[in-house]
Amino acid sequence: MAITVGELIEIPHLRLDVHSGVAGLGREVTWTHTSDLPEPWRWVTGGEFLMTNGMSFPKSAKAQADLVRALAAQDVAGLGIGENMYCPPLTKAFAKTSDDLGFPVLWIRYPLPFVAISRAVAEATLLDQSQRLSRTVRMYDLIRRHTARGADPAELLTALARELECEIQVCDRATGEPWFPNSPPLDPAISDAIASLSESSKNVAGGAYGLPSTEDRAAMLTDIPRHADAALIALSDPKTSVDPIQLQHAATVVAIELSQTQLMLEHERRYGSGLLAQMLEGRIDVSSVTTQLTELGLDPTSTILVAAHSDDSERMLALHNSLWRRSLPYLCLIRMSTAHVLVPDHPEIDTALARALGPSAHVGISRVITSLNRFHDAAREAFWALSIAERQDIPVSRYGSAVPWIGLSDVADAQDLVDRILRPVLDYDEQHDSQLVDTLDAFLQNQRSWQRTARAMHIHRQTVMYRIRKVEALTNRDLADTNALSELWLAVRAAELLSTPPRAEPNP
Repeated sequence: MAITVGELIEIPHLRLDVHSGVAGLGREVTWTHTSDLPEPWRWVTGGEFLMTNGMSFPKSAKAQADLVRALAAQDVAGLGIGENMYCPPLTKAFAKTSDDLGFPVLWIRYPLPFVAISRAVAEATLLDQSQRLSRTVRMYDLIRRHTARGADPAELLTALARELECEIQVCDRATGEPWFPNSPPLDPAISDAIASLSESSKNVAGGAYGLPSTEDRAAMLTDIPRHADAALIALSDPKTSVDPIQLQHAATVVAIELSQTQLMLEHERRYGSGLLAQMLEGRIDVSSVTTQLTELGLDPTSTILVAAHSDDSERMLALHNSLWRRSLPYLCLIRMSTAHVLVPDHPEIDTALARALGPSAHVGISRVITSLNRFHDAAREAFWALSIAERQDIPVSRYGSAVPWIGLSDVADAQDLVDRILRPVLDYDEQHDSQLVDTLDAFLQNQRSWQRTARAMHIHRQTVMYRIRKVEALTNRDLADTNALSELWLAVRAAELLSTPPRAEPNP
């Protein structure tokens, strides 16, 4: 059984004296903790008898009173201060707050070592600590039995919840969305709080972050070891606190389950990325790949191809996890900082992709593929839509639905413009390994200034002049003419939009 603060005072060899908070001597002590940190309430879990030498104890009356309130709010059993050490004089406001809250403050006589109090508490709470140890052993045994049976993760979470006597959920640390497929969503206020939670948050105690409480449940978050993208959420009766230390053990058990799941997902991702790479490179047999896609739950008649980019590289690498959590079949490949994804045309896919990739995401989506014979057309459509999303700075652009950019409604329009105006220059660059198109682009971007273009390209001014004259000759257009200037600018922009991997037809 737990020992109370009053019973500690009655132990003769401890020689503890009461300073204030007599009404709280009945508070139970579950453990002891020593701290001289400025905000000691952040490092307790509730039930501790906190001991300090007073080295960082506040001096002002208000700060001392606030300290008592913070410790009491975290259910600390009491405070012991080393006598004749470093603590500044205790103020009347400190004593009054202690008395009003029934928060006991004791003097620890010099030179009694703090460890003597710790041993007394440990001996008195031996049975309680034994029960805690048994619960911890049972939680770790759960993962052993769970792995042996190959059971669903939901069963493990349910068993852990029984041990902790609360509801627990695993969520995405960045978005607050459920981590496992088919899991119930968290209350929007809680998931929003998780998404905005920063590591500098001071609403933390015992290694757990406090979250907004609902009418009937208190919520707290614990990070999961070795899985920075996941968090364990405990939802409990506000009157029944969850032991944060036991919650840390539960998080470790969940970490083992997540590691096993991640191995499975990584195996699936590697297989899918290899298949998608072959498809993008045109090294496929249509009949064979159709069979493989069908086995993966992907029907070409209802799938779309996605090209996406995000400045958040970690979210890019974890994109396949987000799709798995939504029970969406997928192929996912990250190549040249662009995510290529083959997924069903689900009603919520636009939102799912944008949210998974974060606020810096730009997503381009092709039309429904309908047949693998149209796969590379879909690849161009996805890149076209991605270019539109980036230029208009919008999260998602679907091919054919965005407002046409520079008067070009689709890939065919852009290709026709490039072939009609810029093709001779492109062919010349390819045959002579020259940079006429790049020089034209730089010339137009630098307001047709010979000197600024030369500086931008690190070449001589005369070289710029020669190259531009060559472009004019090849295209039969004079850059001094407004119409010609407009056509060349549009053609360069269209060529940029069409800068996708080389087209390769699938093998019949």
